[in-house]
Amino acid sequence: MPKKNAKAQKSNELDGAEFFAAINLIEKEKGIPKAYMLEKITQALVSAYKRDHEGAGDNVTVEADEEAGTVRMFVKKDVVEEVDNPCTEMSLQMAREKLPHAQLGDVIRIEVRTRDFGRIAAQTARQVIIQGMREAERGMIYDEFSSKEHEILTGVVTRVDPRSGAVSLRIGSGSEATEAFLAPGEQVKGEAYLEGMRLRVYVVEVRRSTKGPQVLISRTHPGLVKRLFELEVPEIYDGTVEVKSIAREAGSRTKLAVWSADPDVDPIGACVGPRGQRVNNIVEELKGEKVDIIKWSEEPAEYIAAALSPADVVSVAVREEGKACRVVVPDDQLSLAIGKEGQNARLAAKLTGWKIDIKPASAPADEEPEDEEDVLLDDEAETEE
Repeated sequence: MPKKNAKAQKSNELDGAEFFAAINLIEKEKGIPKAYMLEKITQALVSAYKRDHEGAGDNVTVEADEEAGTVRMFVKKDVVEEVDNPCTEMSLQMAREKLPHAQLGDVIRIEVRTRDFGRIAAQTARQVIIQGMREAERGMIYDEFSSKEHEILTGVVTRVDPRSGAVSLRIGSGSEATEAFLAPGEQVKGEAYLEGMRLRVYVVEVRRSTKGPQVLISRTHPGLVKRLFELEVPEIYDGTVEVKSIAREAGSRTKLAVWSADPDVDPIGACVGPRGQRVNNIVEELKGEKVDIIKWSEEPAEYIAAALSPADVVSVAVREEGKACRVVVPDDQLSLAIGKEGQNARLAAKLTGWKIDIKPASAPADEEPEDEEDVLLDDEAETEE
């Protein structure tokens, strides 16, 4: 029986060696700093004591000494003639039982044994510790993924909601992995997602929430195309070729405006790659989405004409006010310039930031405002000369 009581008594004590071994293990396995855990556990122990001792305040302290392998709690009490608050004060008689030379006005430090905690207080301590670990893990995951905003990550599809079509993906690995949500509005029409498949996604934003970090991802964002070109085209990655603008209708068509400050570098050729290999790899990743690569120009007329590719352009009349322009194309190029359901013209306008009015060459010339400048392009310009 004495052995059993001794064992029961020991189980109520906080074993310092086991305590430090545990937080060292947590640091190693989950990457949570030891100092952070010590702070949270100290707060938990103090909170647990206060839960059982109403009236206790800042007079409760915890001292953790890893070298000595001890975790000890102390309560400081003022020695007074008449005790009003037993949690912060003690009589001279009680003080002298612990310290024979105690005097009125002294502050006595009394050690609190963990076995003196109530069941509710112990549960409070445990909950605070667990919560602290969760917060640390969430904080680490947030820091990890917030640094990857506007980047491409690869995730594994874990679930496809049969009703809404929403897709859940597991992104990352180990303790730093998290769930990301691909909303129906961020999915490319016609793409099929199956559980277990690997999927490249663009990280739009990382938000903090009560349930942990929320990683907002997309398959339709223009940034996905830009990052894919950075991965495939070394000249874009190192800055030799610059992506000036992107306009995209996901799953159908993308227009990309590129430019290089180096006159010896062909920005379009660099993006297309030998035998079209670079752009073909991107088109394959985008499940067949068409990609038009055009050369950016600081001259609006040249830029707008290039943006309407693959259609030929006769002239561009630009009006700076309102950033509007009138484009004349050969009659047989009108439908090509406008595109199916207006897509080519719409993407060109989005790419350049100009309002584009397309007219066939046979259309009667409208009177234009005096500030409008008509720019003839290519062969038409030479004929005019």
